[in-house]
This record gives sequence, structure tokens and C-alpha cells, in this order.
Amino acid sequence: MKPNDDNGKLPTAQRPFRVLVIAGSERRQFGCAAIDSKARSLMFRMADRLPQEWEIDVEDLGNVWKREQIKTCNACVSTSMALCVWPCNCYHKNDSGQPDLMWNLDLYARLDLADAWAIIGPVNWYAPTSNLKAMFDRLVCMNGGNPREATIKHKDPDLAIALEHSPAWQTMSQNHLEGRSAAFFSYGDNGGDELDESGRPKMLRHREYFEPSDEPFKQMRNAYAPLVWQCRYGGIEVPDPLWRYEDSGRGKKYSDNQAEHMVADPKLLPSFDEWTDAFSTHVAAKGKVEPGEHRAYGYKPPSHFWADMWTKWRALRIALGFPNPGTSPAIQQQRGLNRDVTVLYKKGEGDKLRGK
Repeated sequence: MKPNDDNGKLPTAQRPFRVLVIAGSERRQFGCAAIDSKARSLMFRMADRLPQEWEIDVEDLGNVWKREQIKTCNACVSTSMALCVWPCNCYHKNDSGQPDLMWNLDLYARLDLADAWAIIGPVNWYAPTSNLKAMFDRLVCMNGGNPREATIKHKDPDLAIALEHSPAWQTMSQNHLEGRSAAFFSYGDNGGDELDESGRPKMLRHREYFEPSDEPFKQMRNAYAPLVWQCRYGGIEVPDPLWRYEDSGRGKKYSDNQAEHMVADPKLLPSFDEWTDAFSTHVAAKGKVEPGEHRAYGYKPPSHFWADMWTKWRALRIALGFPNPGTSPAIQQQRGLNRDVTVLYKKGEGDKLRGK
């Protein structure tokens, strides 16, 4: 059935079971790629195959002309775990200054509402797609993020550092989506028709630079290992049989390896259907998941006008060379570590070198 987000208000025993299926390719026919992805086709195929008494939510992360994209993670957690807020407060919904697809599609709430996730996408350069990587980078906050931004006055790094070293932090920092299940199905063409008999790119002039036996993965499913292990790190179950890869279009030109060609593949679709059925069996047996203490569903971000004014004042002091004494920016400035005293902080380092 179609998802009804209002069911998230019901006790777990009274609401339907819910899954979220995500197509992670960058391609959409309404973008530069001009053709929809195989991931999108597989997303709908899976949605049609799952039990229809479940709430089945779907989302395609593909790039569309003039639509916002998922903003990158700002790595607040590397300053202090307590500076990384759950759900992410670096951006917000309908932000005209920094439009963010993650918030505008309500992905934090939808991931929270779902009992299980199914992620489908291609392998791009031995890795997940940039859109999936961006989404999971932005989910660092589910792994121990600060659920009470008021404790750091929205984004005060000094308060966050102090909080991270306090006894209160031990109970605040939680895996906010722990208990759910996730499954990953990736596919790839192993270079399509670009490789020669030795496994090297045909157009390669410096053949000694590329040794096929040294390629990073013997099992190409490991291209998605960063996402799988991020889930496991945060208490999201990823059963090994639900982490799968299949070849699609090996030896073919890319233009001959579209969704309409995939349906004739004698191996990929049966493997995908088997994966879908295994997912369905596993999550049905496991059952519904109780929500965490601090939910993304129903979250209303507080006003932080004055906090933003303070952040701008702090940034101005740093730009002028007067950071708060004893703080990390002050110590780094004193030791000449980052050479970042400038009011032209938007200018690239290359432009500075060239006097632009």
C-alpha cells in the first residue's frame, strides 16, 4: 500500500509494517543523462513484488534539472561528536540559500518511519554513487549525533566540545535508528566494452600504470562496503545474504546497457528477484521496529536567529585574526598550521596564489 506518514503517530503494534526502497543512481531522463537508470526500474520492480499490505515508500535520488541535490556533510563530527546534531541541522527544509534534497524530500523522517531499507544502485569507479555516498555521509548524525541542539546553542563548537567531555553526553549520544534492517543490491558493467583481453583499458598508453590483478575488489559487492559497515556501526542490521552484486552489461557499449536491455538479462533479474524475496522473508520474520527516543519523524527545528548571529560574529573575529583565546582556531593560528586568517574566505587557494 502507499505510505501514510500519519501512521508514524500510532503505537508500533497498531501501524502497518513499512519499508523504504531507494534508487541511488544519479541518472534521470530529466537531467543531463537523458535516460532513466536501471536502479529506478529495479526500485519499482521491488515495490511491486513486496507484500502489498505493507507500506511501501520509494525514492529516486537521480539528478533532475534545477532540482536541489543532497548537500555534502560538513564533518561537524570531526570537531566534536556533540556538534553533529540529530537530525542534521547544518541545513533545513526549503532553505533558499543552501537548498538540500535530503531535507526537502524528508529523508530523515522517512528513514526513521521505515522498519527496513532497501538500497539499489550501480558501482561507479569502484564505489557507491556520489548521491548515495552523500546521503550516508549526512547520516553520520544517526550514529551518536546530538539530539538536543539547544545544549550547544545550535552550533557553538566550544559548547559542543565541553558537552562531549561531560557525563551528560554518555546518555545523550545514541544510535538513533538502531534496530532496523538494510539491504544493498548493486550492479556494474566491469568497464563495459572499454577493456582488452588483459583486463586493461584499451585506450591506455601507460599500460604499466594499471595492473588488473591489483584492482581493489575480488568481490565487486565490496564497493558498497562503506555503506554496509556504516549501517552496522550504527546498529542497522545488514545480513550478509542481503548484500549482493550482479554484473550487467559486461563487454557492451554503455548505450546498449539500459533498463530495456536489462530485462533480457538471464542472470540479473532472477538474482534481483531472489534478493527481493530474501529481503521480504527476513524483515517479515523480524517484524516491526520500535522507534528511538529521539525521532526525526515529527521533528520541528527550533528558531536559531540569534545563534546564527553569534556564529557570524565568531566567524568575523576569526577572519580578522582574533579567535577566542585557548580554542582550537586560536592555537592553530598561533602555530601557523592553517594560514586561514582572511575575510576573503570564499576565495579559493588557487585564486589567492594567482592574485585573483
